[in-house]
Amino acid sequence: MEWNKQKIKGLLLVVCGGVAFYCALQRLDAVLAALGWLFGILAPFLLGGALAFILNVPMRAIERHLFPRSRKGAKLRRPLALVLTLLAVLGVLALAGLVIGPGIADAVMAIVREIPAAFDRLQKQLNGLAAYLPMIQEWLAEANINWEGLSRKVLEYAQAVGTGIVSSGGGFIGGLVSGVSTFVISLIFSFYILLQKEKLGRQGRQVIYGLLPLRQADRTLDVLRLSSRTFSSFLSGQCLEACILGTLFVAAMTIFRMPYALLVGVLIALTALIPIVGAFIGCAVGALLIAIDDPWKALWFIVLFLVLQQIEGNLIYPHVVGSSVGLPSIWVLAAVTLGGKLMGITGMLFFIPLCSVIYALFRSYVKNRLVSKAVPPEKWRDPPPPPSRQ
Repeated sequence: MEWNKQKIKGLLLVVCGGVAFYCALQRLDAVLAALGWLFGILAPFLLGGALAFILNVPMRAIERHLFPRSRKGAKLRRPLALVLTLLAVLGVLALAGLVIGPGIADAVMAIVREIPAAFDRLQKQLNGLAAYLPMIQEWLAEANINWEGLSRKVLEYAQAVGTGIVSSGGGFIGGLVSGVSTFVISLIFSFYILLQKEKLGRQGRQVIYGLLPLRQADRTLDVLRLSSRTFSSFLSGQCLEACILGTLFVAAMTIFRMPYALLVGVLIALTALIPIVGAFIGCAVGALLIAIDDPWKALWFIVLFLVLQQIEGNLIYPHVVGSSVGLPSIWVLAAVTLGGKLMGITGMLFFIPLCSVIYALFRSYVKNRLVSKAVPPEKWRDPPPPPSRQ
């Protein structure tokens, strides 16, 4: 084996990387604390990048239809597209609020109307217990309970609970202020990204070509472009699937004359943006609202939900989302299951496009290997014929 400068450099990198990894394992707590501190600093910018990526999907479609042949409107195309995108998002949220708000208000008023009857039932039950009061008094007298010590313990527990509520309230207010400020900074940062995305993309390509060899840089940019297309298609497919599911519930509940059809349909459409399990959240809220009006209809609503959920989970979702990201239906279900086990809801959202990227890269690699090995298509396209019996 001949040693040259490049091989020695690679060996030193491997050795230094191994030593650094060993030291990190020895001080894992410190490493995790440092990563948490770094993530806290970068959180507004990471969230801003995620918001920019999400908003770029509808903004790109709007921008293509603004002043397509006008040079004078080219400078206004990007800011106007951003404003129209924000107005569209706010309009969808406002429309959902107009549908959900009155329904929730009606449900709350129905609960309020039931309160007097509930108090009447409680009073009757208490009156029924009055006959047992002499027996309870005799039992308390025989129990010889230290009321002074018990009251002191109750008072100490109440003080501890009150102190905890005050401290947690201060922490909640501080966390709320921090969360709002982080979101505002992230939103402003996403606006800068969207308004200057071509310039930022050009600078990013310069960095990649400056740091990596030419062939690796080309390969890295191909993977990044594939990831961008896949994640964008996944967002579009997820929104389409949510709209289909919400429409199915509105139509089915209207046919079976169930209350709050539009409200429950919008709720399920919004929560269905979370893959697979999101609709169950909408089902729980919808069943609670319907149970206020008619408990039996709430039971039939759960049955209807289970039927539609099976149709959506096994037919609609894998085909709509799978076709949008170029991933077969069976691998969509596998990606959702694996992502949910590893990272919860975030994993479900992230693993479908991630698995699609891995699937596309591996498929390209296998095809290139078949070509390089000169494997004829007859070998893998059709199964071999069964052996003939003599």
